[in-house]
Amino acid sequence: MSAEPSRPVPLRASDADREAVVAELQDAAADGRIDLDELGTRLEVALSARTLAELAPLTADLVPAVQPAQPLLLKGGMAGSVKGGSWRVPEQIRAYGGMGGVRIDFTRVECRLRVVEIEVDGQVGGVEIVVPDGWAVESDQVDPALAGLRDRTTPDKLPGSPLIRLTGTCGMGGVTVRHPKRGERRKLLRESR
Repeated sequence: MSAEPSRPVPLRASDADREAVVAELQDAAADGRIDLDELGTRLEVALSARTLAELAPLTADLVPAVQPAQPLLLKGGMAGSVKGGSWRVPEQIRAYGGMGGVRIDFTRVECRLRVVEIEVDGQVGGVEIVVPDGWAVESDQVDPALAGLRDRTTPDKLPGSPLIRLTGTCGMGGVTVRHPKRGERRKLLRESR
């Protein structure tokens, strides 16, 4: 008696598998890779799928979303680090104060991002962040540690301005977030003429 070739058993889809496909389809619709009618059709199939084989074709033709760029890494080291002037603002920044501190100056940048996430670690030298008027700062996720957080920004956010979302710890050097000082404002005004 000869053995029949075995058929592969279809693997059952879990709720997590279905939810992952739904999230990918929603992202594709948000990016304009599929329209809302197609989204509705695919979601209906995804939510009723029983096997992974039923889920696979729903996202097979979608180009994966672009992976976010690597975060900008700033380390104060012994001498300190300054990021200023005109520069391209990434979605994520990590600032480690080291001994010399880190200063991040956003006053001369053109930023089209809605949210810029900055992970701070004040260490010994601290981190100072200078933002233009009208930019909002969300700092409730920062651990004050020993030196604490000094948020000297105004709560008035201009429409279309970025939100700076801070996380991390202040360490021994602290973290300061502020708008430009009077002298810095005069210099910016002279440069814009």
